Amino acid sequence: MLPLGPTGFGDSPYQASSTFAGNPLLISLVDLVQDGLLHPHEIEHDLPEDSVDFEHLIPWKSALLATAVDRFRRRGASPGFTAFVDHHGEVWLDEFARFTALKRERLGRPWWEWEDGVKDREASALAAASARLDDEIRAVKVEQFLFDGAMRRLRELCADRSVGIVGDLPIFVAHDSADVWASRELFLLDSHGRPTVVAGVPPDYFSATGQRWGNPLYDWTVHTETGFAWWVERIRRSLELCDLLRIDHFRGFVAAWHIPAEAPTAIDGEWVPAPGRQLFERLRVELGDLPLIAEDLGVITPDVEALRDDFHLPGMKVLQFGFGTESAHAIDRFRRHVVAYTGTHDNDTARAWFDDDSPSRRPERRQAISALGAETGADFAWKLVEAVFSSVAAVAIAPLQDLLGLGRAARMNTPGTDTGNWRWRYRAEDLTDELIRRLRDLVRRTGRG
Repeated sequence: MLPLGPTGFGDSPYQASSTFAGNPLLISLVDLVQDGLLHPHEIEHDLPEDSVDFEHLIPWKSALLATAVDRFRRRGASPGFTAFVDHHGEVWLDEFARFTALKRERLGRPWWEWEDGVKDREASALAAASARLDDEIRAVKVEQFLFDGAMRRLRELCADRSVGIVGDLPIFVAHDSADVWASRELFLLDSHGRPTVVAGVPPDYFSATGQRWGNPLYDWTVHTETGFAWWVERIRRSLELCDLLRIDHFRGFVAAWHIPAEAPTAIDGEWVPAPGRQLFERLRVELGDLPLIAEDLGVITPDVEALRDDFHLPGMKVLQFGFGTESAHAIDRFRRHVVAYTGTHDNDTARAWFDDDSPSRRPERRQAISALGAETGADFAWKLVEAVFSSVAAVAIAPLQDLLGLGRAARMNTPGTDTGNWRWRYRAEDLTDELIRRLRDLVRRTGRG
């Protein structure tokens, strides 16, 4: 699953307004009907089924959630809600609810543009805001309680069927987030709350100018002095909602690409060391065995590999990258202790990759055709799935777009762009009996049942 936080700029799950909170837009309206918080006729809609129309979805669903929250509160005291607030309040929920209420009151303006009192978290200003926005703050907490219940029901449903959930944790957090507003000391910011440097990666496979993500970077000195307490709680919360957690941009725990905040691209950055070994030692002490996957794509150096291997974390292989000269993702370079993918949310679909006959792609394409014997894009997509599932990798993952053999219109994200992403949806009728049979047979044949 992609990150579950409340999406922000560009609707990206990697730019969430909280690393602890859940996205209320993911709450099932059908579940709310079954819980008696909405009526069946209220959730009827004419939104598209095969894509997410955020512009119309967000106001429509937000209004329905407000109705559900109001009905929940009218029921009176809920022991489950009280326990949820007691458990999460001081760790993240209180500050997230206050941040969200303040942001809504200011019509979505980023926190560094708020008036000085609440921007700089002066005690009197925060107390006045909390009193004024008490109803809104409580409503945000109810939203989070409903999200938490929905995720726990999903996890129980999966567990009953011996299915695990792989979560996804971005290494960085959004600048306009409750995390940064409430804990400015943990990030490299100036006196006005603006980043002095921002995160990204240097030029790579995806972009000739690199990727300038814009997230603030960590002040690791402060994190070290606090015993990485924020990180411990962050990982703990994520593992309450999933069984295995993919840590995005793992190499950033060894060194992160620091880009001057005023730079328009990621070209003029530099690698700055990070205390990943100390962090993971602390996580292991606090949380025990770490059910983590290291997203080790991109510029990987021996010290990154050493950190990954010393903590026995599986890395990633992406077979779509495996066709080319001496590729580290070639299938004969796979090893047992990896998680293998046909492609990720950042890749084009396998079918679209095959159908791209541009001059720069042709050598890789010819090698792929020779290796897999595919003749069409849809055939190539399935053969790529078969190859990954037949590999020595301990875990094999295929995006649903590749199982369905879909083309470019089904791409989830194009790195370096901030519009038109994160919109693809599948329809229930796409999961045909034929696909289920085909996938079941493949799973059994490759010993992954």
